[in-house]
Amino acid sequence: MVEIKPKEYWPIVYRKEYNVTFFGLENLHPFDSKKWAHIYKWSCVAARISEIPVVALFPNFLVQRQYLRPIRFQVGGTRLAGKIARKEGVAINLGGGFHHCSKKCGGGFCPYADISLIVNDALQENDCKLVMIIDLDAHQGNGYERDFIGNSKVFIIDVFNKNIYPKDTYAETAISRAVKLDCFIQDYEYLTTVESALIESLLKVKPDFIIYNAGTDILKGDKLGLLSITPEGIIQRDEMVFKLAQQNNIPLVMLTSGGYHKSTANIIAASLQNLVQQGLVKPSQVE
Repeated sequence: MVEIKPKEYWPIVYRKEYNVTFFGLENLHPFDSKKWAHIYKWSCVAARISEIPVVALFPNFLVQRQYLRPIRFQVGGTRLAGKIARKEGVAINLGGGFHHCSKKCGGGFCPYADISLIVNDALQENDCKLVMIIDLDAHQGNGYERDFIGNSKVFIIDVFNKNIYPKDTYAETAISRAVKLDCFIQDYEYLTTVESALIESLLKVKPDFIIYNAGTDILKGDKLGLLSITPEGIIQRDEMVFKLAQQNNIPLVMLTSGGYHKSTANIIAASLQNLVQQGLVKPSQVE
């Protein structure tokens, strides 16, 4: 009898179609439109959301193919990673995290509301009563926040630079634990502040699922985030979040979200490597 050994797979979701190319116009934007590959070693409306005005001059089929189609793949990746995380305990989507998009309106480079989608995916499962969103992108996650104002089944922790986009005071009413940072905060103060917010929140509620929006635009030198966190600080932050989820036995999905510095991809890759080394991300076996 031939012995069939189980195969291993890593709970990390990625497709080459994630990467946005637009005849070189992507280089006009501060976002690294191919960062997902680097980690892995309507036209007017799209122009407004992408914040590249010249996109409005292109026919819709090109906007769909070159810009919106890659983002839709990332949305699918977010939903798949969420499903894997709820089954296996942890998963990572190397894209996604479009936290400025609500079910009604996009904005801030975010054309689709993937976070709202996976919150609803989770809450449709009978054993999921409370979802926690930990949003550590430098910007306020006003999109999904607008979708869940007054929803007691969603607990939102949002740590963001209060001096930058979007300054959405209406959306803030959805935040369960808001931490408003000043510009250029550094590692020690940032990490201790985040840790306190997470520990206090987990003492208050016990979620059945965590969505971790792990933006790297907190990096020192990121011209849109305007914070001063080192690469080592980002790695420590991610490790902290994963450890707290593991210690509390809560499934977690990580989305990479914003990051506008050219070194972002290398930092995310280093952080994922550290999570593996710490035993916080492991392969699963399938027959």
